[in-house]
Amino acid sequence: MRDTGGKGKRYMKKKISIKYRSEPISARVIADFLPKPEKLALRKKHVKVTLSLTQKSVDFFKKAARKNSDSYQSMIRRLIDYYVVHQ
Repeated sequence: MRDTGGKGKRYMKKKISIKYRSEPISARVIADFLPKPEKLALRKKHVKVTLSLTQKSVDFFKKAARKNSDSYQSMIRRLIDYYVVHQ
């Protein structure tokens, strides 16, 4: 155990006393200035497509999705979006 010296020991033994008072609380209601939750969701318009993938690819994404508590379709969508952004 590390020696903190005399100052450390005195500090650790010092007790703090809190004094409470009965004073009136000043409170006021402020208008709600936060945006609605649906305005915070950054959802993009999705278009449904039919796509044939190999069983091996689907199994890979399903396994990764389970591991990360995500949807395999969302992971595939993000992968394609990432590819598009970086082209």
